[in-house]
Amino acid sequence: MQLSSRLAIALTSILALIAIPSQADSTMPAYGGMAKKLVHLENGMIVQGTGVDTPDGYTSGFRLTAGFTPQYLPRLDLGAEFSYRESDDVPVSFADGQQLLDTTSLGGSLVAGVRFGPLGLYAKSGLAEWQGDPVGDDEQLQRGGGTTRVQGFGARLKLRHLVSRLEFEEIEDPTMNHLNLMTASVHIPF
Repeated sequence: MQLSSRLAIALTSILALIAIPSQADSTMPAYGGMAKKLVHLENGMIVQGTGVDTPDGYTSGFRLTAGFTPQYLPRLDLGAEFSYRESDDVPVSFADGQQLLDTTSLGGSLVAGVRFGPLGLYAKSGLAEWQGDPVGDDEQLQRGGGTTRVQGFGARLKLRHLVSRLEFEEIEDPTMNHLNLMTASVHIPF
């Protein structure tokens, strides 16, 4: 490695170390992101909402999150998330074969996060109720449904105007695997 490359890496590392502590602590909760801020109450509660659309086109819906930061714990964020999702023509495996289902799910999770300057880490855990209707007129097609556990974690990093997020969410029921999400985003406002 050349001396100029090492010097450039060292200089970049030093600037990054200087810049990170100088970032003001964000007022956005650790689990907050590019969701539209719907309400910011005087008591500090923030309600956010966002649409949910999967790249495969099976699923659409929305997600609402309400949360606050306790007054004496300014780096801790607590909240609750409500989600509604509809999926069309999802291939599902049952014990006696495979079929297509149109599914609807309602979920609720508790969310907790912690902020370290520009870095926010969070986790969520909750339950989802789902119902599946078979696609087609065959009398042997099965309806599906039930309650399953939802869990996830994520991170948000804000440096100046750049906001990046990484989130993973898993629904434990194998029939609902199409709702497992792993999302990554970078937001640069201009």
